[in-house]
Amino acid sequence: MFSNDDLSSLRWDAVSGAVEIIDQTLLPHTLRWLHLDSLPAFCHAISHMQVRGAPLIGVTAAFGLAAAIAKNPDDDNVRAASATLLATRPTAVNLRWALEQVQSEVADMPPSQRARAAFNKAVQLRAQDIASCAQIGEYGLTLLRELSAGKTLNVMTHCNAGWLAAIQWGTALAPVYKAFAAGLPVHVWVSETRPRNQGMNLTAWELQRAGVPCTVVADNSCGQLMREGLVDCVIVGSDRTAANGDVCNKVGTYLKALAARDNDVPFYVALPESTIDWHCQSGEAIPIEERDALEVLSIAGVDASGQALEVNLASPGTRALNPAFDVTPAALVSGLITEHGVFQASKSGLGELSAQLLK
Repeated sequence: MFSNDDLSSLRWDAVSGAVEIIDQTLLPHTLRWLHLDSLPAFCHAISHMQVRGAPLIGVTAAFGLAAAIAKNPDDDNVRAASATLLATRPTAVNLRWALEQVQSEVADMPPSQRARAAFNKAVQLRAQDIASCAQIGEYGLTLLRELSAGKTLNVMTHCNAGWLAAIQWGTALAPVYKAFAAGLPVHVWVSETRPRNQGMNLTAWELQRAGVPCTVVADNSCGQLMREGLVDCVIVGSDRTAANGDVCNKVGTYLKALAARDNDVPFYVALPESTIDWHCQSGEAIPIEERDALEVLSIAGVDASGQALEVNLASPGTRALNPAFDVTPAALVSGLITEHGVFQASKSGLGELSAQLLK
């Protein structure tokens, strides 16, 4: 029924328009597909992180807006549905970008034609994401070949920027998958990524499924690994990149960038052009989402019998602050790996990319 391959985070049926996503909150213990068929369902999936990762959030939102338009294609509903989806996650710029793409597609159409056009646009954005991530992988592979020198290449990553965060390939992991497919010896240091553990729960899970050698490490050990010479490069993703090259990504990214700079380890950011916020002049203007303190004060898992459970880590009444992202200054970034090539993380570097896009 569904047109997808095994390594895809969102699948759809071309006839009925049905959309299914992996409930990522259940990984790595349970792989379950969820059917999304209404605006509230799409909003819940995004806000509760059943889908996450900037590229996937954007594509999911596009399908969500298409579903809302199918129920009511009037202008007021299109605007209201878009605003509702936009409010689900404030940091990832792909969300706004994808919604604007769908709105622009249907703006000048009669209401009777909007539903099909919106759905087709969502499908197009899905295909575009796959192609973009595959190309990011190719440009990143060139960098990894230069670093490998015939030995096993140790790549460190943070959070999850693989195919679970996109549609296929991913961003930061796309060069790793391309390297592995090309026979390049590669090993990935997977930082756990507290408090939600997306590295341990998602990145390690998908690397293991692909057969890529990987090792989970505590977030606080990453600087020491670099200091011991056990890391050849760091590649992370981005939820929003400012026009000056500042990068907003999962909290903890900034600390890795600092450690990488101190130990002369290349620190790359892999992202599609849709993740660049051309209207945002610097990272200081990027809103940082603050999530529930319970994510810090508790942890979810399964017991010895396989029963899912959540365990409190702190004493009753403990307060916690839970910023979901941080900003890494452009000066700490060795390069931005995009589907159009590798660019310097600076206003001039992104200016070169902008000029290339206008040709």
